Amino acid sequence: MTRVLIVDDEPGLRQSLGLLLTDAGYEVAAESDGRRAVEKALREPFDLVLCDVRMPALDGLAFLREYHGGGGTALVIMMSAYGGEEAALAAMKQGAYDYIPKPFRPDEVLLTLRKAEERESLGRTIATLKAQLDATPGSRALVGESEGMKTALAVVGRVAAHKTTVLITGESGTGKEVIAQAIHRASPRAAEAFVAINCAAIPETLLESELFGYVRGAFTGATADKAGLFEQAGNGTLLLDEIGDLPLGLQSKLLRVLQEGEIRRVGDQKTRRVDVRILAATAKDLAAEAAAGRFREDLFYRLNVVAIHLPTLRERVADIAPLARHFAAHLAGRVGRRVALSPEAVAWLERQPWPGNVRELEHAIERAAVLCDKAILEPEDLTPAPPLRTQSQGAASEAGGEVTLRRAVEAAERQVISAALAAVGGNRRAAAERLGVSLRTLFYKMERYDLK
Repeated sequence: MTRVLIVDDEPGLRQSLGLLLTDAGYEVAAESDGRRAVEKALREPFDLVLCDVRMPALDGLAFLREYHGGGGTALVIMMSAYGGEEAALAAMKQGAYDYIPKPFRPDEVLLTLRKAEERESLGRTIATLKAQLDATPGSRALVGESEGMKTALAVVGRVAAHKTTVLITGESGTGKEVIAQAIHRASPRAAEAFVAINCAAIPETLLESELFGYVRGAFTGATADKAGLFEQAGNGTLLLDEIGDLPLGLQSKLLRVLQEGEIRRVGDQKTRRVDVRILAATAKDLAAEAAAGRFREDLFYRLNVVAIHLPTLRERVADIAPLARHFAAHLAGRVGRRVALSPEAVAWLERQPWPGNVRELEHAIERAAVLCDKAILEPEDLTPAPPLRTQSQGAASEAGGEVTLRRAVEAAERQVISAALAAVGGNRRAAAERLGVSLRTLFYKMERYDLK
C-alpha cells in the first residue's frame, strides 16, 4: 500500500485530505509542524509527501531542502494557496515533483498522486532493467542519463508487461538488441527463451527455413524435420533484427504470423500455432522503405504498434563519459589489471563523432586497454593506429617485420570494407552491393578481418 505523509498547519485540511486519500486506498499519516514532519519523513518509509508551501516555523521550501539533504527519497508534492504559485514553482526547481493549487478538487489531488505513483513505478522498472543488464557486455545501451535514453527506457518500462509488438529503430551500434533484451527480461516471459536473428546476415534461400523450419524431404539435404526459430523461441521472445532487409516474399509470411499466430514449415501442409512475442529492429526508415515499395506497408503498420527510437551517440554526448568509464571498469577483469581513463582521455572521447555509436566507443576502449599496459588511458592511447602503408624500399620479408605486398593489400581491403559498412549503417547486404561482391564473400572477409 502506498504511504502518504500530509504536512499542513490547517487541521481541517489535514482531516479532509486524510479522509479522501484513505478512501482511495492510501495509508495516510499527518503532521502540522514542518520540523517534526522532516524528522518523521526521514525516520519512516513514505512513498509520497503532500506539503504546504506556507507554514510557520519551517515552510515548504525549507522542508524540501532539509528532507532531501537528509537523504529522503519520497516524491514531494507541494500545496499552495492563491498567490503561492511562485513559491511552489521554486520548490519544483529544487526537486519537488509537482504542486497542487488550493482550493483543490478531490479528483485533481488523486490524479496528481496517481501520476506520481506511475513515475515511481517507472523509475523502479528502469533501475531493475539497469541492474539486470549491468553485468553483461550489452548493458552499454542502458548506461547514461540523457533525455533520449530516459525516453526510450520509459517506453520499455510501460510496454514490457504486454505482448505488444515493438519496433526498435536507430543507427547501427546504438544498442537495439540490448533494448530488446531489456524488454524480454522485464516481461512475464523472462524465464522463457530470447532468440535473435539478423535478417541481413542469412542468404534469402536459407532464411525461410531458418525462421519457419522445414519437414523431411522439403528440399535436398532435408533428412529430418527441423523446427524454425519461431518454434524454438517457444513462449519467449523473438527479435527480428535488420527487419528492413527481410525479402518481400517472406514479409507476407511474417504478416500472417503476426495476424494469425500460425506458421507453416517449409514443405509442410499443415499450420502450427505459436505464442511468441515478436520484437523488430532496424537502422532503416521503414516508412520510406514502404513508400518506395521495398517494404510492405501493412507489415510496417503491424510492426509499428509501439516504436522506440535510440539516439545516436552524437545526440547523447553527456553519456559518453559514464559509458566510457563503464566499459573501462568491465575490462579490468579481462585484461587482468585496473583500467581507467584520464580526464583528458574522456574529453577527447567526447569530441569524437562516433559513426559506429556505442559499439564503436566500446571497441575503441577495449583496443586501447589490450594494446597498452597503462592503468590510466590517455588520448594518445585511444587514437586509432594509422593504416599500413607500403614502404619506398619495396616488399620485404614478413618475418622481418616490414610490410609485404599481401599485408598491404589486406590492410587496404579491411579499410575499404569498414568504410563501406559505415556508409550504409552496418547493413551487410547493402555493403556487399556497394563493394560488388556476394554476401557470402563479405561474410568471409568480415570474419577474416574480425569486423564486428
